[in-house]
Amino acid sequence: MLLKDKVALVTAGASGMGRSGAEAFAREGAHVIVVDVNETAAKETVAGIESEGGSAAYAVVDVRDLGALKELADGVTRDHGKLHVLYNNVGIPGAAGLELTEEEWDLGLEVNGRASFFLSGYLLDSLRAAQNASVIFTSSTSGLVGSPFSPMYSFTKGGVIALVRSMALAHAAEGIRVNAIAPGSVETPGLPGFFRIDDPEEIERRKQAFFATIPMGRASQPEEIAQVALFLASDMSSYVTGVTIPVDGGITAK
Repeated sequence: MLLKDKVALVTAGASGMGRSGAEAFAREGAHVIVVDVNETAAKETVAGIESEGGSAAYAVVDVRDLGALKELADGVTRDHGKLHVLYNNVGIPGAAGLELTEEEWDLGLEVNGRASFFLSGYLLDSLRAAQNASVIFTSSTSGLVGSPFSPMYSFTKGGVIALVRSMALAHAAEGIRVNAIAPGSVETPGLPGFFRIDDPEEIERRKQAFFATIPMGRASQPEEIAQVALFLASDMSSYVTGVTIPVDGGITAK
């Protein structure tokens, strides 16, 4: 078991990539803390892990609430004393274009950037206590090559990549590795949100048109992202820090 007796925390862990990551960590022996704003989905995720013999708990947190994030971190320290894996997965597509409202700007920045930045800081002592810890961020290919539809999304996801490099340099000597995954299109419940329309037929048409531009000709599945997260969480990547791994079917190879 790659994560036997380790403690892992996954934000946005009750659906899509986060849920697949939480399940993968649990199968490899970790006790997983599933953090999500959706209590029903979080309970279902934990129940699914436990039904397969894994160990998990959940916490209902709005990541825009820094006080709630601090309470979450304090609870991890109190209950476990250390944290081996922090998977900062939470994120949203964000508003399109440059003509954003102040509220849309704040929402994108707070969810895609501020939440993971502050949670990492709040958990730093617990990561240090693990002596061999891995912090994983979810960035995006849009942080590598840009998005013509949502500059705000590219802005936040590009910032994540810079943060990963900085944190990796700052904490390498403390036994904390910091890396990012940059997914392309992933078949998750959140995928339709990137198209910013409500017509299901038009969404499907645009999805298929976009998939045709991917060298591998399809979107990824959440489980394929989870396998890369597992690699970064485990000792298989013991000498890897400060990097962003595209998992995109070849988009960024063009």
